[in-house]
Amino acid sequence: MNRTALGFGLLIVGGAIAPWLGIYPTFLMKCWCFALFACAFNLLLGYAGLLSFGHAAFFGAAGYIAGHSIKVWGWAPEAGILAAALFAGALGWLFGSLAIRRAGIYFAMITLALAQMTYFVWLQMRFTGGEDGLQGVPRGTFLGVIDLTDSMNLYYVVFAIFLGGFFLIYRTIHSPFGQVLKSIRENEPRAISLGYDVARYKLVAFVLSATLAGLAGATKAVVFQLASLTDAHWHTSGEVVLMTLLGGLGTVFGPVVGAFVVIGLQNQLADKVGSWVQVIMGVIFVVCVLAFRRGIVGEAMALFRKQRA
Repeated sequence: MNRTALGFGLLIVGGAIAPWLGIYPTFLMKCWCFALFACAFNLLLGYAGLLSFGHAAFFGAAGYIAGHSIKVWGWAPEAGILAAALFAGALGWLFGSLAIRRAGIYFAMITLALAQMTYFVWLQMRFTGGEDGLQGVPRGTFLGVIDLTDSMNLYYVVFAIFLGGFFLIYRTIHSPFGQVLKSIRENEPRAISLGYDVARYKLVAFVLSATLAGLAGATKAVVFQLASLTDAHWHTSGEVVLMTLLGGLGTVFGPVVGAFVVIGLQNQLADKVGSWVQVIMGVIFVVCVLAFRRGIVGEAMALFRKQRA
């Protein structure tokens, strides 16, 4: 059995039994939502080499669309989540069409500026609830059969959504399309010389990443029955960068590990140190960049290869 198959097996089994080990289901659901968000971001940065500082725009926007469609329009949760993911993809197409005209720090700053613009749009729009957020989103019944008011039912639906998104990302990065993305990341002029439409590949990667980030944000809105400005703030974009780098940039399972570590630390430290948790997370980020540049999973893989050699 290869390491990827083993990793998938451990992921599925661990996720399936985690609620039965005394771990709070709501905490786990939050972790899975952010894990999917981090994996979507890793697809863009780790495999296409595009650093976006505005990915919270898709995460937060999808939460508002899902919450409004389910609460006000009376849509089923699966329809609201799907519509929100598609909206995030459309927003990603708009952002990507503008941002991919530049590269490097200019690309990052354009995504940040566009994300902040959408943040203030959500702040001013009446249906979002402003600083209070869109509250009281009903969970309803998934596919007309599964009662999501039951926490265990909701947990397994969230876990299934994560697995679906995670598998899509895995297949993408191991497809011919994913190989072209890697070649663009490593040597863009060479990819252009080989005849690839680099701008189109970047745009498709950006839209796919935005759609999956929106899927994560919409799912989170259903879990917490709330869509808030926090999810659309640039701080959330910074958190997903931390999760990805801490877990292992450009690795399949790294963002999942990073999301669990960051959310776990925030959950444990929030009651003990209060607002100082942001300082602690900043220190962890600095230490990770300086001492563990490959992240937790990346360093573990490097150690494994060294021992085998």
